[in-house]
Amino acid sequence: MNDSTLSIPTPNDVRYAAERLAGKVLRTPVLRIPAINELAHAEVYIKAENLQRIGAFKARGALHAVGRLDAAIRARGIITYSSGNHAQAVALAAKEYGIQADIAMPVDAPTIKVEGVRALGANIVFAGTTSTERRNAALAIRERTGGTIIEPFDDGDIIAGQGTATLELLEEVERQTNGEALDALFVPVGGGGLIAGACLATAGTSTRVYSVEPEGCDAMARSLEAGKRVEVPPGPTLADGLKPVMVGERNFAIAQNYLAGSYRVNDDEIRHALRLLLFAGKVLAEPSGAAALAAALKHGLSENTNRIGVIVSGGNVDKGVLVGVLGC
Repeated sequence: MNDSTLSIPTPNDVRYAAERLAGKVLRTPVLRIPAINELAHAEVYIKAENLQRIGAFKARGALHAVGRLDAAIRARGIITYSSGNHAQAVALAAKEYGIQADIAMPVDAPTIKVEGVRALGANIVFAGTTSTERRNAALAIRERTGGTIIEPFDDGDIIAGQGTATLELLEEVERQTNGEALDALFVPVGGGGLIAGACLATAGTSTRVYSVEPEGCDAMARSLEAGKRVEVPPGPTLADGLKPVMVGERNFAIAQNYLAGSYRVNDDEIRHALRLLLFAGKVLAEPSGAAALAAALKHGLSENTNRIGVIVSGGNVDKGVLVGVLGC
């Protein structure tokens, strides 16, 4: 690892997280969609985290991290900063544990995600448009309330919780194929919690893991190319959940050790993948959730794969965005 003082979760932490989360999160289905298999010229196994609680994989990390807090500390309340799905996940965890949640969200957060946070009873503070502005707002809330910040991605308990989605996918593929493994797994990257967890879950297997980011919001790819974390002011993209300025320190350290490669996709490719999921698979994904499929369709064959895993990370798509994607 790049920093020997940094606390990095292990593959065992993902397995322990799965035990702690049993009964608290849904074991989401792994879907096979014939039309997508034909286009990919491979067997594509789609982990439908759009069907998870709050409509995204983020429920796993938040419920795991909040559940791991000492009860007395947890009672002071929790805080986070997020463009949407992690905000809803933390709000859900707060409701489950009967505590207050304060959430810093961007001023341009999708309406569906703002409404989801409010419906779960959390307090929202709007702060700028970047993850840095949201984090600063969260720090100010902590100074005022004494609550605990639940980091959106750069946290060992969050990473371990997110890794349980990949762990379930691997188990289900083995069950469906009588013990065969995925050749490749495509995972969308924002701050990097999901892919760091995926790397840990696949450690010791033959599965190669690839990161997927929108063009212009490619902090992980650029950091890997530079050999260190770099800031990338996010450009315009449909994938609102994949726009952090910088990937997490722990997430990058894990990715450097485990990732087989990184890919970028454009909005047209994301639109195509979202439409395929909706019309061929009857699966409603948000643009961020469709990004991994976009990369798998574009690059899967070049990786000499027979069995491809794709994580559809969420399904909380804004109505206006969906109408635009469908061309209605």
